[in-house]
Amino acid sequence: MRADRLMALLLLLQRREHVTAAEVARELEVSERTARRDLDALGTAGVPVYSVQGRGGGWRLVGGARTDLTGLTAAEVRALFLVAGPASAVTPAVRSALRKLVRALPEPFRDQAEAASSSVVVDPRGWGWAHVEHRTPDHLDAVQDAVVRGVQVRLGYVDAAGAASTRTVHPLGLVAQGASWYLVGDTAVGRRTFRVDRVSTVEPTDDPVRRPDDFDLAAAWRAVADEVDRRRTPLTVRALCTSDGLDVLRIGFGGRLDVGAATADGRVEVVVRGRDERTVAGELAGLVAWVEVVGPPGVREHLAATGAALVARYR
Repeated sequence: MRADRLMALLLLLQRREHVTAAEVARELEVSERTARRDLDALGTAGVPVYSVQGRGGGWRLVGGARTDLTGLTAAEVRALFLVAGPASAVTPAVRSALRKLVRALPEPFRDQAEAASSSVVVDPRGWGWAHVEHRTPDHLDAVQDAVVRGVQVRLGYVDAAGAASTRTVHPLGLVAQGASWYLVGDTAVGRRTFRVDRVSTVEPTDDPVRRPDDFDLAAAWRAVADEVDRRRTPLTVRALCTSDGLDVLRIGFGGRLDVGAATADGRVEVVVRGRDERTVAGELAGLVAWVEVVGPPGVREHLAATGAALVARYR
């Protein structure tokens, strides 16, 4: 079930003495079949909701209409907010629901619930590499628990070159991107990002995480992702593009395209980033109707060679 529906359903159950599938369907704008499935899913997940059969039946929360959700354990609260947290970054309704639900939680659960809701960022962009099968890393739960509880960990790690090390890490948050999970944390030598599937051991300590007051997980990850993109695409190519070709460039280059000012002849200055001159020339060769490359000269030379080869082949 969608995270925003889950949150809305919990709040609806909290406001009313009981609800029927028809009422849930109207409130959440779903079918009655979907409403029943969502209600059943809440109970299966451990939320203290039960059904009453017969005339006047429906679904209720254990403890009555004004329950403070004390039927939820601390682990269940963390799980709920971990599910809903990433959606709240893009869905205002979920953000609002999270704030309301935090106020309804027992005091001991609130800090961990708020920590859980902000501990994960989902980045829909991939690195542009080949498809990789999704697999949950062995130590993801342990790393996530340390982030939510705010404790330092001694992390065993194997880097891309195969070198093993152990270091003390202040875990600040997790990022899910494509098939991979990443831990963002502070270390003795500065902030680092660790791929969770390369973590070999996780040993929590009793020492609290030193979390910067102004830390923003989404902003920190954007800086990491932008740096990776810059390293993968170090070449910048200057070009002029017709106004009707901008959408074609955006589709082809995405975040590797920067659009500048219009020129006197009505075209637009653009900059595209790529891995090397030959590769970028190959990407731009089919866009000759819209794009004229200004520099560097090496890209123009590759384009000219490609054009000559095409003429020779298809003359």
